[in-house]
Amino acid sequence: MSAEALRALLARVRYEVLPARATEEKVLAHVPRDVVVTVTASPVKGLEPTLALTERLTAHGFRVVPHVPARLLRDDAHLKDVAERLRAAGVDDVFVPAGDADPPAGPYDGALPVLRTLDELGRPFPQTGITGYPESHPLIHDDITIQSMWDKRAHATYIVSNMCFDPRVLGDWIARIRRRDVTLPVYVGVAGPVQRAKLLAMATKIGVGESTRFLTKHASWFLRFATPGGYVPERLLDRGAQAFTAPSAGVAGLHLFTFNQIAETERWRRALLDRLA
Repeated sequence: MSAEALRALLARVRYEVLPARATEEKVLAHVPRDVVVTVTASPVKGLEPTLALTERLTAHGFRVVPHVPARLLRDDAHLKDVAERLRAAGVDDVFVPAGDADPPAGPYDGALPVLRTLDELGRPFPQTGITGYPESHPLIHDDITIQSMWDKRAHATYIVSNMCFDPRVLGDWIARIRRRDVTLPVYVGVAGPVQRAKLLAMATKIGVGESTRFLTKHASWFLRFATPGGYVPERLLDRGAQAFTAPSAGVAGLHLFTFNQIAETERWRRALLDRLA
């Protein structure tokens, strides 16, 4: 990847954070106002921590994209209340995944019905993101996940890919969705420079049930982060150069999973930008 292309990607980043007790303080201390902050939602704690943190960060002048998982919404009235609350806070962009709550809190078991209801509410958010799966979903066939993106394309404005450590898989997936005429811009999901010890500490703070599910579902992540030289973000970016920067790829930027290692992520990004200058 050319230095210029990599700098362009690093300039168009989104930082995904978890709504923990110290998150607001970390964002204020380390994240520039021109970096978009996305706030996850917990199936254990519900939407309230996400909404509250979103309101506080927007009040500080950040552009914030809250996650609004379908399976955390109780009904249409709840979705309407959430939309009104976020619009009142100045939010113009939401990310709508299906979510992991099992069972769902209400009638929504996937993102598409929520997207349709938002349309019926007059599309309160100019920007709406949906999930992409570069690697196989544990419960859904790959062709179905791509078909799902096709079904949702009329209701969304961009795709965020799930975390992937293999640039070849990412490149193949981008090519596949383009062949299926899914033309929405893609933000490539990339793990930041995560330290395994801090990742484990974070996992234990998100609740016992969630922590167990998190560790079970993502055991391979810890192996990658723990192995010396096993994962370096810039190496993934460099090896994915052609896939990420080809005009036909339609990559809008990077979605960096910080795991709340916010200072470390921004320090890494700044150092890499300086090195490429």
